[in-house]
Amino acid sequence: MAPHELAAWLRLLGTPGVGPDSARKLLAAFGPPEAVFQQERPALHAVVGPRLAQALLVAPDDLAASIDTATNWLSSGSNRHILTLDDPRFSSELLQMADPPLLLYVLGQIETLQHPQRLAIVGSRNPTPQGEQNARQFAQALAEAGVCVVSGLALGVDGAAHEGALAGGAPTLAVVGTGLDRVYPKRHLALAHRIAEQGALISEYPLGTPPLPGNFPRRNRLIAGLSQGTLVVEAALHSGSLITARLAAEQGREVFAIPGSIHAPQSRGCHALIRQGAKLVESAQDILEDLRMTASDAPLETAAANQSPDDPQGLLKAMGFDPVSLDALQARTGLDTATLQARLLELELQDAVGRLPGGLLQRLGQG
Repeated sequence: MAPHELAAWLRLLGTPGVGPDSARKLLAAFGPPEAVFQQERPALHAVVGPRLAQALLVAPDDLAASIDTATNWLSSGSNRHILTLDDPRFSSELLQMADPPLLLYVLGQIETLQHPQRLAIVGSRNPTPQGEQNARQFAQALAEAGVCVVSGLALGVDGAAHEGALAGGAPTLAVVGTGLDRVYPKRHLALAHRIAEQGALISEYPLGTPPLPGNFPRRNRLIAGLSQGTLVVEAALHSGSLITARLAAEQGREVFAIPGSIHAPQSRGCHALIRQGAKLVESAQDILEDLRMTASDAPLETAAANQSPDDPQGLLKAMGFDPVSLDALQARTGLDTATLQARLLELELQDAVGRLPGGLLQRLGQG
């Protein structure tokens, strides 16, 4: 990104009152930020109203400092990047979200954003010893199978998941709720450095952003959006992990939960998820088989399920009898989106497949 382009992005997102929704409206109406700032007040007024139109005509007081901070951060290492929505390195999964980040800061190995197999692991910041061990062991087993573990760098389950993924030898993604020039919590400073070497840390928040409570629930949508599924290890009934699970389900992604003791408060969230339809898992293999993940990224049963793009029985076999997302079905069959959608429509017209809330699909009957 050229310096003048970066300056325009920082000005747009740093303008007081301009949030993600209004920024998206401006970009949709006028194109890139540089074009936004070439507009006259009446044109801006028509899109975002008089107050924001006036704000956009005046550069923020701290714009120069923000540009210097970003430029210095980028120049201090080859593993630092700021991506816009039109950057080819931007995660395609995030682009499919209703509210993708407009700028994405990346620290580490940027190719991690294109890893073909990703699973989120989230859970309590105060897990039981067994819960922490489960997070580490599941993450290591998944990493050994070539899966990139996505989590939030928080204490407890998140940290254990990143540790397990690093031990398993696969890249891991940490989605953080601060600027990437800060590490929160501080005790994870060394872990953050290791993640940057073997994977990446990402944030949608400007450099210098402190750990504000409201930012963490919002970053959870990125954890869910980056992943083919979300595993909840331990969680209380009212926790950020359940927010991540709900967001994953709303995006048509699989949700998995590890059961625990009926006497442990940290297990109640997982039990609630299972009652709501999350899949109970006892081993990493359960997840690998459900999502058809393998170390070589060759979907299990591909030969049987994809004997021919025109084979309806093969597609039905790939679906199984549990609800499945379109992304998961595409990974199982290897079919391109257009072909898969056409075959699904044929099966729907035959009443062999039904659509469920959240973008899920389900095979009907036993045929």
